[in-house]
Amino acid sequence: MIFYKFIFILELIMFIYNVTVNLNDEIHAEWLKWMKETHIPDVMKTGCFIDNQMVKVLYVDDEGHTYSIQYKFLEMVDIEKYQKEFSQKLQAEHTTKFKDKYTAFRTLLQVID
Repeated sequence: MIFYKFIFILELIMFIYNVTVNLNDEIHAEWLKWMKETHIPDVMKTGCFIDNQMVKVLYVDDEGHTYSIQYKFLEMVDIEKYQKEFSQKLQAEHTTKFKDKYTAFRTLLQVID
């Protein structure tokens, strides 16, 4: 029964908030630990997302390390709430902690299949 509930939830996922981050070698280990233990859990605590995953981008020309953090949500009101109520504070924490040692860009994706 739990398996069927999981499949049902996956079929409802309509959107992904994707954050791609390229970071310097010197902060790589600290950043990865902080993302897993602090930042991603804080984002998930907002209640705006139903699932997340972090993947390493391979074979890019950029120096350093590149990751894609994907937060899954069901409706556009979820991301609107996140951006209005939570994103500025959470992004500011990231900027304060890692300053000029990374670049990031964000995209919204719609799941087709």
